Amino acid sequence: MEQNPKSEIRNPKSKQSAIPGTHEVGAQSAITQMNQAKQGIITPEVELLARAEHCSPEGLSAKVASGKVAIPFNIKHRPTQPCAIGEGLKTKVNANLGTSPEIGTLEGELEKAKVALGARADTLMDLSIGGDTVQIRRAIIDASPVPVGTVPIYEAALKAGDITQMTPKGILETIRFQAEDGVDFMTIHAGITLQAAARLSAGNRIMEVVSRGGAILLKWMRHHKAENPLYAHFDEVLDILAQYDVTISLGDGLRPGCLADASDGAQFQELITLGELTRRAWARDISVIIEGPGHMPMDQIEANVLLQKRICGSAPFYVLGPLVTDVAPGYDHITAAIGGAIAARAGADFLCYVTPGEHLHLPTPEDVRDGVIASGIAAHAGDIAKGIPGAMDWDIQMSRCRSNLDWEGQIKWSINPEKTKTYCERRLSAEDEVCTMCGEYCALKVGREDRKGGI
Repeated sequence: MEQNPKSEIRNPKSKQSAIPGTHEVGAQSAITQMNQAKQGIITPEVELLARAEHCSPEGLSAKVASGKVAIPFNIKHRPTQPCAIGEGLKTKVNANLGTSPEIGTLEGELEKAKVALGARADTLMDLSIGGDTVQIRRAIIDASPVPVGTVPIYEAALKAGDITQMTPKGILETIRFQAEDGVDFMTIHAGITLQAAARLSAGNRIMEVVSRGGAILLKWMRHHKAENPLYAHFDEVLDILAQYDVTISLGDGLRPGCLADASDGAQFQELITLGELTRRAWARDISVIIEGPGHMPMDQIEANVLLQKRICGSAPFYVLGPLVTDVAPGYDHITAAIGGAIAARAGADFLCYVTPGEHLHLPTPEDVRDGVIASGIAAHAGDIAKGIPGAMDWDIQMSRCRSNLDWEGQIKWSINPEKTKTYCERRLSAEDEVCTMCGEYCALKVGREDRKGGI
């Protein structure tokens, strides 16, 4: 095995090459990855990803057809390093980028994108709400070899100037506009219905709504005393996504924002609706990802994953963390990694990173790196426990290097070679072969000498 299992996957196709049978944009609809899979067509993306996932193209294509695997792949972007997300595959990691009204520049977001990709993020999401959001999104898509996601309701609200002035037509136009830009997957908060809002109001949450998209839609609904426009016009949303083969990431606008609010009626009411919407999207041959919590005690994570898989027909599950305690600001990449490992082991397919300063400030490039690596550790630990093909091979390579006191090999196989090299620099330049932890009392060195002596 010569490559790190998380090394870059490169698609031999250029961005200009066409998927066989794909309609020109502007036609009624594109032939999506799911549509082709249902027809028994093995797409170039499936061929490529099957090799990376150590599975057969036929088996992977069958899971795409069933909805158990999603391949975000907008025909206007065609990421050169696509990924497959779902059942039986390596757990993927997303890195959020984006400006705020107070801080953020195009250059800064591109730097964070570069850092995230260097730390092996599988996807990026642009959540910008400040500055020239269109320019920022387009620049990130142009620079990104991996799939890029967005939350269109943010831009719809920015364009309206006032959340209550948004219109269904304006929201749909924004979704189409972003699809045309090449967004590969979109968070659509269509599960916040009037029924779910009523259940939320009847509850006793400490933190009512912590989802930005959820809060925007809830404010609109309460002001107009009307149904969520994304739910009311869901078929029109699907019309747009089908045309560009955009994967729909059904947002959890009522996710718990603290441990005390986890697993309540509002959260589960929304999840039931997401299950219904999943089947409507699949009927249109559109791949679906389901978003999940959030903040949650460790003992509730597995049950939440199993419930999502049951209600949503085993659609890929995308979790934010989950964060397993609320008292660690500045260390929330760790609280999220603990929850992420448990979720991945239980069957979650996609982890959204959380940075050290998640609840404190807009992440810096250093925060982005730490967040991606922490989630990457969680994802890999979950994959080992799930028995994902090839997952343990990475650890075996590292163990062999440690056994041989091979410092260069340990750098090569570590999840963050740059940091490992920094720690090893003094030892690599010294004549002796042991580290500063044990020195001459190194167990491996002592054992090796014993074996040489025939003991």
